[in-house]
Amino acid sequence: MIPLTEIFCLIDDFCKLFEQKQKNYILPNPDGKRNKPCSISLSELITIVVMFHLSHYRTFKDFYLCCLCQNYRKEFPKLVSYSRFVELMPMSFMPMILLLQGLSGKQTGHYYIDSTKLPACHNLRIYRNKVFKDVAKRGKTSTGWFFGLKLHLVINQQGEIMNFSLTSGNIDDRTVVESLVSRLKGWLFGDRGYISKKLAQSLADQGLELITKIKANIKEKILDPIQEAGFKWQKYY
Repeated sequence: MIPLTEIFCLIDDFCKLFEQKQKNYILPNPDGKRNKPCSISLSELITIVVMFHLSHYRTFKDFYLCCLCQNYRKEFPKLVSYSRFVELMPMSFMPMILLLQGLSGKQTGHYYIDSTKLPACHNLRIYRNKVFKDVAKRGKTSTGWFFGLKLHLVINQQGEIMNFSLTSGNIDDRTVVESLVSRLKGWLFGDRGYISKKLAQSLADQGLELITKIKANIKEKILDPIQEAGFKWQKYY
């Protein structure tokens, strides 16, 4: 069961503040046309997107038509058509990013960092692909080459998101670490992709120790039992 009421109340409170602040930065329409409000609110739009990711549906179209339109008409009485909703979805991107940034987890002193690929298409269709044409790039992970984006994520030992970033697929994982952990202190666990003496020293200066697995040609570093336990916990995330 999705805790719909709790999710909507949290999102709605944020959207009211967001829309109030946004009015101060919106330029007047040069065509003089009336800005007619959408029948479905921004908070409802974001809530539906969140509901999809909490559901077991693999495609948004099936979720919208087979689940939302049939089972949640009472909760969302002003639902628009599926095609119209897809047109409105880009409106939710920036507010959702800001909301997630404001819901940072608790600073526990133990953090885990990793990245995952977000392919835009199969490798055989790279030259025909038009989705994220100016953003998606070729990249390589431990599982091979891909074409798309990368999601970089930092969580604490309780599984709460501390920070995240979206980059092109060809961006080195180490280049975004400092911006993701700028407010954190303690221990940061990562895989071999984050090995860098310069990065480790920079993080140490702010009070964050970078702990990674070693490569074959690097002298092994002695870890205390708590740090060893941190690596064991890493596999669960």
